[in-house]
Amino acid sequence: MQNHTDAELLEALAFEIELNYRRHVAEADIWQPQDFIAWDEGRNFAFLGGEDWSPNQSHLDEVEKVALTVSVLVADNGPSYHREIARNMYIGQWWRWVNRWTAEEHRHAIVLRDFLMVTRAVDPVELERRRMRFMTEGFDRPPLHLLELLVNCAFDETAAALRHRSLAAYTKNPVIAAICNRIAVDDEMQRQVYVNLVDAGLKVAHEQTVAAIADRVRNFATPELALLGRDTVDELAEAGIYDPRREAELVFAPLLRQWEIADRPEFADVLGGVVS
Repeated sequence: MQNHTDAELLEALAFEIELNYRRHVAEADIWQPQDFIAWDEGRNFAFLGGEDWSPNQSHLDEVEKVALTVSVLVADNGPSYHREIARNMYIGQWWRWVNRWTAEEHRHAIVLRDFLMVTRAVDPVELERRRMRFMTEGFDRPPLHLLELLVNCAFDETAAALRHRSLAAYTKNPVIAAICNRIAVDDEMQRQVYVNLVDAGLKVAHEQTVAAIADRVRNFATPELALLGRDTVDELAEAGIYDPRREAELVFAPLLRQWEIADRPEFADVLGGVVS
């Protein structure tokens, strides 16, 4: 098996990233985050003569608070994820996609933060402390080759879409549902870019791409946040928002089928009968 270098793959897949970037931009609905916020519900905090936050002002249950806090902090940490992706996608057409993806993720942070602040859904002081801590610590993963990164991003966006769709179905708040469904549309469109690039990689370097997929299936993990000592992963899993124990079924299997490699022996131990 001939292994292509990342530089060779960037060049070999240059047409695919340009094609997918243009398609994504043409099909994307440039929605406005401010449209989702009931600004007339907002009021000043004490610094400007109003009233500071107190727990009784929140109208959300604990699952909604945790899920939205995780979502906004992950979206806010875009610079770290941008850096990780940009390490691999560093030329020409690839840069434009990385910048576009980052801008879309920042829009998610904007709408989520504005909603939480205007409705006083969570403690704004604690949220800002968590944001500072989370962004200062940053995000770092072991170095990935280009194909591994593309696969990982396809899995990441699939998981993100699942989380947002599940929260939209869980909540009784129509505005939260609308925001989460809108973000999920972006997640799904971003996923499609990465899915298409992996599919192109299978055509250019089939065995190398299969090996990259197998590596990410074994080692994939979504971002996790420790919030005041709480196990947010278990809380969200118990509520049916996102359960890492179902990743084989809900994240990996659909894409392995789409890439037409679900029956490869590399995935038997991890997926068992899920993809059969």
